[in-house]
Amino acid sequence: MQLKQPRLRFAIKGLLVGLTVGIVVSSFRWLIEHGLAIFTTIYQHFSWPIAIGVLLINLVIGVIISQLLKQEPNISGSGIPQVEGQLQGEFELTWWSILWRKFVGGVLALSPGLFLGREGPSIQLGAAVGQGISEWQHDDRSERRIMIAAGAAAGLSAAFNAPIAGSLFVVEEIYHNFSPLVWLSCLSSAIGANFISLYVFGELPVLHLIYPKPLPINLYWHLLILGIILGLLGKFYQWILLQLPEWYAHTKIPRNYQGLIPLVLVIPVGFWVPQLIGGGNQLIINFGHQVPSFTILLGIFAIRFIFSMVSYGSGLPGGIFLPILSLGAIIGAAYAQLMVGMHVLPTSYIINFIIFAMAGYFSAIGKAPFTAILLVTEMVGNLKLLMPLAVVSLIAYLVLDSLNGAPIYEALLAKLVKHPSPAPSQQMERIEVPIFAGSALEDHQVRDITWPKSSLLIGIIRGEKEVIPHGDSVLQAGQTLVILTSATDRQRVRAQIRQLATTSGVTFGQAEKPE
Repeated sequence: MQLKQPRLRFAIKGLLVGLTVGIVVSSFRWLIEHGLAIFTTIYQHFSWPIAIGVLLINLVIGVIISQLLKQEPNISGSGIPQVEGQLQGEFELTWWSILWRKFVGGVLALSPGLFLGREGPSIQLGAAVGQGISEWQHDDRSERRIMIAAGAAAGLSAAFNAPIAGSLFVVEEIYHNFSPLVWLSCLSSAIGANFISLYVFGELPVLHLIYPKPLPINLYWHLLILGIILGLLGKFYQWILLQLPEWYAHTKIPRNYQGLIPLVLVIPVGFWVPQLIGGGNQLIINFGHQVPSFTILLGIFAIRFIFSMVSYGSGLPGGIFLPILSLGAIIGAAYAQLMVGMHVLPTSYIINFIIFAMAGYFSAIGKAPFTAILLVTEMVGNLKLLMPLAVVSLIAYLVLDSLNGAPIYEALLAKLVKHPSPAPSQQMERIEVPIFAGSALEDHQVRDITWPKSSLLIGIIRGEKEVIPHGDSVLQAGQTLVILTSATDRQRVRAQIRQLATTSGVTFGQAEKPE
């Protein structure tokens, strides 16, 4: 029986995607955790025969991954820029090719202890599952994109046991659209995936830290200083990360073999400080038991920063999500220890600043403050820290924004699509563009605006209602424009309308300059 209510249909489809993604990503996460545990145990018993054996294993792993990358280059890195590009119409990806190669490549890359996270690959795995289920049901392109977004939300939810943040991250950072069908599908999918993840891994938060007591208002000035530091270091992180492909090119090693570099370099680090390897979640949890001194924290930061860059820059399948959070935790711990040493902060608040800095650092680098706040809240499992998290995240975001920093995943996508070549298609697609307060479109009639070529305004959404516009319709903040355009022009039309909506001083009624 066909469901009559489209929202109920999308919620059920999202739940189906989420449950499937939950199984896939939970398996992915379980294999990585056990693989890393095996390597960590090996690293704790150094001998030259063992070291040579690990070297040979890592070389074999590097060769296998290189072949996977050669067959499917789009499994490189976290996968989040590829998913964002796919939703924008920049890429046409084959879901099965992505799914199994990213799964195998991710397990092989993360098990030896590289400084990479599982969350980016989990998002791409989820998106691939969503695409596969949508194609199996013969959905049109618009509905398929919603299922890809729902799968991505489910992937992050299962990776971190964070369904709310998983949904918001996709809407805020990847899909860039608060359409009711999108967030409804994402939320139902994220809940389904989280249900499976909780069943497999238990209900304890991923980064469970004991939050002793709230930070008093008279100490909030620390949040201002910490936010500024996080914003500046976030800009530095972005700059280094975006230079890595060019620096790796100087090695003259073929791109798909560059992963051999971190796989070899991680071996001495593993034998020297095995507690520092991996994505960083165990390091953060250990801070809940004992926080090192300021000097040691600086050393830990240097090691993790350098090796996370070496790991990600190689193009191996792995993310930066968790490494960013772990670096933020180290920065927060270092700041708190410094302030404690200067006798301006009680020791009991060190854990607070570790938690605050995780959100602030991610907010700066990802330019997604809402996601940062909710993600850390869900991962830590405490609702009492929303206010200080919001303050630090906002300040760090504003500092990076004042330095012209872009959202890191958008910047990575821009490097991938220098010469985009979308697949030709004459199929018409629907896009939605919100009108925000202060937009140049606000208070103008539809007839006053020169709309992009090959686009047609077919609807205006306000709250629960969608109306058919006419020439006298006045555009208002809070509305969402529904545009019909061809698949090949989708991204261009969206960009042009967003430019119209955000640029002040727009002259209406004049033809747009060609791109």
